Formats: sequence, C-alpha cells, structure tokens
Amino acid sequence: MEIPGKEFYNRLDIDSVLSAVEDAGFSVSGHCLALNSLENRVYDVGLEEGGRLVVKFYRPGRWTLNQILEEHSFLKELEEGEIPVVAPLPLENGVTVRETKGIYYTIWPLQKGRLVEELDKNNLIQTGRLLARIHNIGASKQSKHRIEYNLKNFGEEPLRFLKEKEFLPTHLWKRYEDACNRIFNSFSQASKEMPFHRIHGDCHKGNLIQTADGLCFIDFDDFVTGPAIQDFWMLLPFGDSSSEYEREIFLEGYREFREFRHSWFDLVEPLRGLRYIHYSAWIAKRWEDPSFPNAFPHFGTEEYWERETQDLERLGSDLPLSTEEDGRNSFQKVEESELTNKDFFWDMED
Repeated sequence: MEIPGKEFYNRLDIDSVLSAVEDAGFSVSGHCLALNSLENRVYDVGLEEGGRLVVKFYRPGRWTLNQILEEHSFLKELEEGEIPVVAPLPLENGVTVRETKGIYYTIWPLQKGRLVEELDKNNLIQTGRLLARIHNIGASKQSKHRIEYNLKNFGEEPLRFLKEKEFLPTHLWKRYEDACNRIFNSFSQASKEMPFHRIHGDCHKGNLIQTADGLCFIDFDDFVTGPAIQDFWMLLPFGDSSSEYEREIFLEGYREFREFRHSWFDLVEPLRGLRYIHYSAWIAKRWEDPSFPNAFPHFGTEEYWERETQDLERLGSDLPLSTEEDGRNSFQKVEESELTNKDFFWDMED
C-alpha cells in the first residue's frame, strides 16, 4: 500500500521547503540548508528580518498526527517544568503541526550549542539531575498514543520483517534467529516488574548539547514509554572500573530527584541486542529512500549479515540463561573489537 506523501517527501526540494515556511506565516530570506538527518528531512531556514528557524518534515507513515502532537505536548510539559529542551514554535491558533502535500512538518527555534564530546564530573551530575527530572514528569501521566519500548515493537516485529522480506542469506538465518531469541528471553526476564514511563527514547551524546545556559536535551522524535535504563545505556560508559566510577557520579545526580536500582543495569545488554535488530530492520524498511543506499553502501551484503550475526551471537553468549532454556549454549564465542558509537547511532543529528 502506497504511503500518502511518500513520493513528495523523497523529492522534497528547497522551493517546497521555503513555501512551507512561508505558508506558516514567516518571511524567508532564501537561505535554506539541509541538516544531517536521515529519519526526517530537517532544514535550517533564514528569515527576511534576520534570524533562522529549523523546519522538520516528518517521514510519512512513521508517526500519526496524534503521536506527533503527544511528543510536542511532552516537550511543553518539560518546558513548564523548567527543564532545558527545545520545543516547537506555536503557530496560528497555537497549532504546532502543519501539513503540506500529505506530510506533516513543524517549525522550531534554532538552538545554538555544541555537541558534548565527553561528560566530565560536573556534566555527569548535571545530566543525571536533568534526566531524573525528565523521568519524574514522564512518570506523572501515561502516554495515550506513543508506542512502548517492548519486545514486540523493538524485537519481534523487526525480526519478522527481516524474515518475511528475506533480507538475510539463507545459510545465516538460523544462527541469526537463535541469537535474537536468546536476547528476547533475556529481555523478558530482566524487564519483569521494571517500571515503564515516558522517556526520551534515543538518549545519546548526539542529542545532548552544551548551550550558553548549560546542558540541553534535544530531539525527542523517538520518545516512547519505556524503562529508565533505555535513557542511560547509550549515554554512559560501560566496561572497566573507570566506567563504573563515572556511572556512580551520574547516579549521584539522578538519585537527588528519583530512585534508581542497580538491578536495572541487567537490562543494558538485552537493550543493546534489540538495538542491533531494530537498526537493521530500520535500514531495510527505508531502503527505497534514495539517501539510505548512499548512507549504508554495505548494508545487505553477506559480509554485513555475517558481522551482524556474529555480534548478536557474541552478545547473546554473555547473557544468563533463562529459566526456559535447557542449559545448552550453542552460541559461538566471537572475538570482536570494542564497538563505538558509530555501531549504534545511525542518525546522530536527527
């Protein structure tokens, strides 16, 4: 079934962007710069009277209007709670979403700042405090429209898509599926009785900037209902004793405002595994978008799937056996070099 607005979205040009901003009530200067974003189309647009705005065109078929509006409502709650975030500009009659030729778009203030490369002690404490306050507001009410970060949405359905569309080489499928099922079992065990509430959803250093006023969280496009640890594991280091020290500094700030249990860290590796699977399905679902083959030239090759399978097997082999398993471990131990942010973050500036 053809998604409304898809064709226009894939051929979106500067004239269409400027026209959309003018239709929203702004006089543009003609300056229009495409920003580095794959999931959505995002542009830096200049105004005739000076200053600049950011206009974001949402990928057709990804979020419903109600889901987008709920993201904006959450940002408004956070702003009212004096938490540094970037919320969309209210337009005529207070609306924050407009539509052009079947696609939704939103206009945002241009927030100047720089990406945070490393979190020092002060930043770790401040980040912990900010995330705790975000989670306090996130837990204050339930989400009506956004999806939940659960096994079905971020594991089983992506795996089913890859299987039905036959993306993997036949000889790798059994290994890949076995590794996924091991991760699914571990996620089910570790997430039992863990509280779920509204969270950022894609909380890594690419979505944390340093402004003149301090740290600021940006890009709540992936905002979901999920466990607090989902907003931790991509942001904090894991591995050696120094990593543990940095995590404790972060938790010192977090616990000033909100409870956190160390047992919740048991969910980190299953979450990492789900991200592998979801990542591959995310690329596969968007392969017809001309920007994706250019961004991921090795996707779909046998080398790509061999590496993905080995990574999942390595990760799964270190997870505890679930009560449903018979104690046998068929996973290969695969020695791999340590992964970096590039292995996990595919749309750093979305």
